Amino acid sequence: MAACIDRSWTVGHHAMIQAGTGTGKSLGYLVPAVATLCQATDQAQVVVATATLALQTQLANKDLPTVLAAADDLDLPAISWSVLKGAANYICLLKTRDAPLDPSELQPSLTDVNPDPAQASTSDLGGQVLELRSWAKTMVKQAKIADRDEAPSHSPRAWAQVSVNGRECIGSSCPYVNQCFVMAARERSAKSQLVITNHALVAVEAERGWASLHPEALIIDEAHELESRVTTARTAELRPSAIDRLTRLVKARLTDATLDSLIGAAQRFADALEMTPAGRLQPGEVTQAAGDLRASLRQVISGLGKDDADPHAEQLSSEAQGLFEACERVAALSEDDVVWVAKNQAYGVEVLVAPLSVAQAIRGSILDHQPTVLTSATLALAGSFDAINRSVGLPADGSDADECDRIDVGSPFDYASQGICYIGADLEPPGRDGPTDATLTEVVDLVEASGGHALGLFSSMRAAQLAADHLRSTTSIPVLVQGEGHLPELIRQFLDDGRTCLFGTISLWQGVDAPGSTCHLVIVDRIPFPRPDEPLIRARQDQVSRHGGNGFMQVAASHAALMLAQGTGRLIRSVSDRGVVAILDSRLATARYGRFLLAAMPPLWRTTDRALVLAALRRLNISAAQDQTDHVGGNRDGEASADV
Repeated sequence: MAACIDRSWTVGHHAMIQAGTGTGKSLGYLVPAVATLCQATDQAQVVVATATLALQTQLANKDLPTVLAAADDLDLPAISWSVLKGAANYICLLKTRDAPLDPSELQPSLTDVNPDPAQASTSDLGGQVLELRSWAKTMVKQAKIADRDEAPSHSPRAWAQVSVNGRECIGSSCPYVNQCFVMAARERSAKSQLVITNHALVAVEAERGWASLHPEALIIDEAHELESRVTTARTAELRPSAIDRLTRLVKARLTDATLDSLIGAAQRFADALEMTPAGRLQPGEVTQAAGDLRASLRQVISGLGKDDADPHAEQLSSEAQGLFEACERVAALSEDDVVWVAKNQAYGVEVLVAPLSVAQAIRGSILDHQPTVLTSATLALAGSFDAINRSVGLPADGSDADECDRIDVGSPFDYASQGICYIGADLEPPGRDGPTDATLTEVVDLVEASGGHALGLFSSMRAAQLAADHLRSTTSIPVLVQGEGHLPELIRQFLDDGRTCLFGTISLWQGVDAPGSTCHLVIVDRIPFPRPDEPLIRARQDQVSRHGGNGFMQVAASHAALMLAQGTGRLIRSVSDRGVVAILDSRLATARYGRFLLAAMPPLWRTTDRALVLAALRRLNISAAQDQTDHVGGNRDGEASADV
């Protein structure tokens, strides 16, 4: 892999590399990256982008230090490096030092908390916020960057009280710009030779013409996620609640005529949206109302003007600009966009606008900017790179060998002897109402047999919570659920206590590295197809079908295959790992597309024999317990061998 990257960079090619779990692909691309930078005569920069914060943390804390230590042993020159995340991952000094933009964001609990952070309870929201504020002050004094992963223990709600998103961040206009953690992180990265960042920030940088980063080579790890992350970065939401919030906050800053125009347009848009069913939007009252709202928002932006002495005014102007751009896309109903109405409990009714395709955007603004390495354990579905080629704007048939090198470096694992893939063929096919009683019973029986040591990958947070609640009510096995705390902290707890289980959704399907006895069992509750009524997926399938392809297989089934390959890849992480992947969806054994999905997964030994699987898990549990006893007693002569 390293040799392929080195050759590709030498001739200015892209490289597309499938590297199975355990091949050490992080080292495979970091070694040529560091070697290239050590030999560079100017301030060259290599950017590494991942899909998840978990992998960013792994690269920064484990993999890159390993490579840099090796380079030092070889007396190679030191290189500078940094980690760059989105604005929401750093504490905002404007929000913690001044009153928030929206007074309603002040938490009443803060007034009832002891003002001494050392005595404030860390179990309540106010106590956590005070502790985060105190920590931010310390970071300023020490000239360090207040990164969320280094923060005191906190809940997502507490972090929301001290941070802002990229749209709300006003950058150089902030009165605290000289101490701003976000600006410090960006400035440090601009000067670094190697930058570890994420797909979303690469998408933003590319759209802005690479204003902050200047990579001479780009590495996209977890590249199977690139299309999804770029799509998300280019998706806009238009919610009546957001318009109402803006109206309330700009009320005292506008003329009566401008304010009345905004209020009237906002009400007409909300009324039209309320009468529109969920689904793909057609020309009509909503698009007309969005056009009227766009005109009113233009007046708002003009009325707010620019006042360098009033940072809140700039925040409001930025919010208004975002809503204006969303209105413009909704009113236009471009054939290049998919526009739909969605109704959910969190946001109420809203309109979403997403690009039908981002392939040419990826090709034009990312790949054409510099030689790019695209790598993942799941690039070649059933042995073919066609899907990833299409998603990034390269020829589907791979006929561009003169500009892109493609290889599969394989895997060091003997999957068939190291693990079992159990398919719950006797279970009823899953429905929309969540896991059945039989599925919940199956989860408990599997986890009890394994003595914990389980990672649960679920199709929804509701399913994960139901499974966790059922497990807690019937066993004493500890289980953590995504959302009960900061995810990196939950993962650390899962890794530190081998008996503990961790249940969650999409964030756990990739980037979780749990080798050894930490994870004997990976549970997948259902095939991870996208929702069939999801408008963007449906539009992309229809587009494939119009061009003579199989929309379901190219879009929905390919998505499910990638997710299954990633999720089941959490099990075997080293040559000594043993365990079971349990897929509780009988369609994998009965449906015609089952073979395609199975071909994308690691080639574990497959069975539908429930008794055999439970017995294997019990043996693994006994072996893990004995291994722990030997380790504690000092009698461990070597790695325990657990014959699945």
